[in-house]
Amino acid sequence: MLTLKTVNRDSQQKLYVQMERIIKDKIESKEWPAGSQIPTEDELCRAYNVSKATVRMAITELVRSGYLKKQQGKGTFVTSTTPDLGITMKTRLTEDIFGEGVVAKKELLVRGVKEPPEDVRTHLRTDEPVYYILCKRVVDGEPAYLEESFIPMNSAPGIDEAEVCQTPFYELMQQQADRKIFKVVQMIEISEMTGDAAAILRDGNGSSMLMLHRLLVGVDGMPIAYTRIMGGGRKYKLQTELEQLGS
Repeated sequence: MLTLKTVNRDSQQKLYVQMERIIKDKIESKEWPAGSQIPTEDELCRAYNVSKATVRMAITELVRSGYLKKQQGKGTFVTSTTPDLGITMKTRLTEDIFGEGVVAKKELLVRGVKEPPEDVRTHLRTDEPVYYILCKRVVDGEPAYLEESFIPMNSAPGIDEAEVCQTPFYELMQQQADRKIFKVVQMIEISEMTGDAAAILRDGNGSSMLMLHRLLVGVDGMPIAYTRIMGGGRKYKLQTELEQLGS
C-alpha cells in the first residue's frame, strides 16, 4: 500500500517535485529494491490523487538521475537505490549548433538490424549485428546534418519500438538501455564528405565535414551505444551542458 506519505497541496513545492521525493524515499529506503518494478502510473495517480502528467514528470526526473529505468511494454523498474552524484550530459543540438530562431525537424531515414562497419565494431567491442538508426536534421528547409547511431542488440531491449528520432539520443538511451550510463566519451574531427552523406546533405564529394562522435559507456566499462553526427556547409557552434546532480 502507498500510504506512508502523500503530497501536500498547501505546499508551495510543485506536485511533481513532491512525487519525485516520495518515490525516491521508497527507493532509497529499499522498500522498492533495485530490480523491482514500481507501481504503474495509474496506480500512483490513484494512490496519491495526482494527475498522470505529475507522475510522468516525477518518473522522468528519476530516470534521468539513474534511479529508474523504463522498459517498453513492461513497466518502470528500479535501477539504483543510491543517489547519482555524478554528472549527466544534456544536449540540445538544434539550439547549440544553429542558434535560436531556426525551424528544425528530424527525419528518420533508416532503422533496423545491420552488420556494423569495422570502425564501429572497434568502438562497441563487438562482432555481432547491431541496431542501426539514421536520422536527418533539416534546418530552415535545408539538410543540415546526419545522425547515425549503433546500438548492440542486448544493450537496449525495445529500441525497435521506440520513437528514436523524436527524443535526443542520450535521453533515449537513458530510457532504453539495460545499464546505467556512467560516462560519455566525445570526439570532434574534420573529415572529408563522401558517398551517401554528400548526396543527402547536398555537398560535393571531398568537401569538409564536421564529425562529432559520442560513445556511451556503462559502469562496467563496456560500451552501451555509439553515435556520430556528420554535417557540412554551415557554421557550427558546439555547446555541451553538464549538470551536477545532488541527492
